[in-house]
Amino acid sequence: MPAVRCVDVCKTYRQGEVEVKGLDHVSLEIEDGGFVCLSAPSGGGKTTLLNAIGGLHRIDSGEIWIADRRIDDLGKSEMADMRLHRIGFVFQAYNLIPVLTARENVEFVMEVQGVPADQRHERSVGILDEVGLKGLEDRRPAKMSGGQQQRVAVARAIVSQPALVLADEPTANLDSHTAEQLMELFVELNTRHQTTFVIATHDLRVMKYARRIVHMLDGRIVDDPEQEAA
Repeated sequence: MPAVRCVDVCKTYRQGEVEVKGLDHVSLEIEDGGFVCLSAPSGGGKTTLLNAIGGLHRIDSGEIWIADRRIDDLGKSEMADMRLHRIGFVFQAYNLIPVLTARENVEFVMEVQGVPADQRHERSVGILDEVGLKGLEDRRPAKMSGGQQQRVAVARAIVSQPALVLADEPTANLDSHTAEQLMELFVELNTRHQTTFVIATHDLRVMKYARRIVHMLDGRIVDDPEQEAA
């Protein structure tokens, strides 16, 4: 069963009097445990597709499935529950809570999930160690480098062991060395936990790590080796 399946997905935006096709009849299957990059120039549709898969944007037509669950017709509370338990997000801007420590940022998701405090502490410390932040658990974001903050964001995304991690331009604010380290971490986590990674990017530093690159332009898939093989 695919981790993600999109069937004839369409999404249109209005910019003044003009209609813009954010997604134009997109069909896509992403294998369970895959490591896939969505590549496109700015405005090409990669972030729109990523947000649609994550239930952050409503689509106009088509179907989106996460494993065996169709999500495009879910209500707000059902979709929020799906994101909470089955999808991890890594954003370009880190989106950490500045008044919380690294450990508290990672624990926040588990607290919302209702995980007991002792388990939250144990799992957050363990995952921060796994992403290379041992000893920095009590440091707040303002006292951390951009790469360290992004590692906290990654730890937060994977601490609940979601089946799917969606990353939107995760290296955009990182220097080349830190970006390489982050991608090596993604590959390690993908291999160790068999978590499916879908990354929206136009960064060649990211794409060289992908096992599959789906190229998009003007809201359409224009090149996908899996579709060609089929």
